[in-house]
Amino acid sequence: MNRLNEYRIMWVLVFFDLPTETKKEKKAYSDFRKKVLKDGFTMFQFSIYMRHCPSRENAEVHIKRVKSFIPEKGHVGIMCITDKQFGQMEVYYNAKEQEKAVGAQQLELF
Repeated sequence: MNRLNEYRIMWVLVFFDLPTETKKEKKAYSDFRKKVLKDGFTMFQFSIYMRHCPSRENAEVHIKRVKSFIPEKGHVGIMCITDKQFGQMEVYYNAKEQEKAVGAQQLELF
């Protein structure tokens, strides 16, 4: 069962590069970032946010939500990967490998 969960549990990553030249662009950047955080994403790097989702269906809900508040200017990428693929990521900080992020645990009743 645990092995199947590695392919059922999803991670959604949002990458963005938004312009911040004008006051309006800065507000659009700030609003987008706040909405992504409000939707449960956490910052991985300055312009990369990630969210753990217990299923593909749940991931699609959050992807649809992020799409609804993409600003009119700038680049936004959305990627969805399985927990298995996410677990294969190597992360380094100051040339030292970091421990892997632990996904949220969800209680399954049925």
